Amino acid sequence: MRKTPLLAAVIFAAAVSGAPEFAAAMGSNNPTPPQSSKPSGSTTTKQKTKKDKSGSAKDFLDRYHAAYALIYDKGDFEGGITALRATGYDDNADVATLLGYACRKLGRYADAKYWYDKALAADPNHALTWSYYGMWHAEQGNVLKAKDDLEKVRLICGTECKEYVALKEVIDGTRTY
Repeated sequence: MRKTPLLAAVIFAAAVSGAPEFAAAMGSNNPTPPQSSKPSGSTTTKQKTKKDKSGSAKDFLDRYHAAYALIYDKGDFEGGITALRATGYDDNADVATLLGYACRKLGRYADAKYWYDKALAADPNHALTWSYYGMWHAEQGNVLKAKDDLEKVRLICGTECKEYVALKEVIDGTRTY
């Protein structure tokens, strides 16, 4: 089973508890850089050099980290959404997951669902996405579906990973979201 490189549980816990420091611990501040050097929707047809690719990856990470800080450290969900969309990598699972999280925190549940679905299309084994999606379901009153998502997280990273623990606590009602 593939373990997600994200520290999703820490960010999730912070988001769920309302404590910024806990939220930052749940989310991943170390996303998987895009495979391609060009953003989705780009019409560039020229071959990129190795230097261009590393610069693009660095640019992506810098932009992602800035958006991450807006969302998890400052609670600026609108600003974070704008910053994430500006990366041009909406198809990246980490970006789409964070977009979904920010939309969910703003109460935009249809938008959050769209982004979680997009993240899972990019990476069906993204534990943080499944954990956040489970929270989304719980917030919608669908605890049975949240439990299905919890099982998916268990299959991906076990019962000790932060993503599992955070979603289980939400389902059990021992953590507020």
